Amino acid sequence: MPDTPPLRGTSPSPQDQANFAPPGDRLIRAGALVFFAGALATLVTVAPLFFDATPFPPYMFGLSMLMGVGFLIAGAGVLRSAAAGRRQARGER
Repeated sequence: MPDTPPLRGTSPSPQDQANFAPPGDRLIRAGALVFFAGALATLVTVAPLFFDATPFPPYMFGLSMLMGVGFLIAGAGVLRSAAAGRRQARGER
């Protein structure tokens, strides 16, 4: 039962706190990773402009779009976390 939140009125043990991830937390982390991969692709794509080198192929510009995709994934995680917080505040599950 390490993936379930503790019952209301009880304090979770440190082991339960380490194993329990709030709703949306994994989406936020995945979105951050995808965003930084897109940021790295953007830096690599723009670098030849500053160093007067041959530009990269067009698919590298497509990889730069990962920044937006990562931002959307992280935003979905934030919305999911907010919805879970509202449900918890209302006493629903």
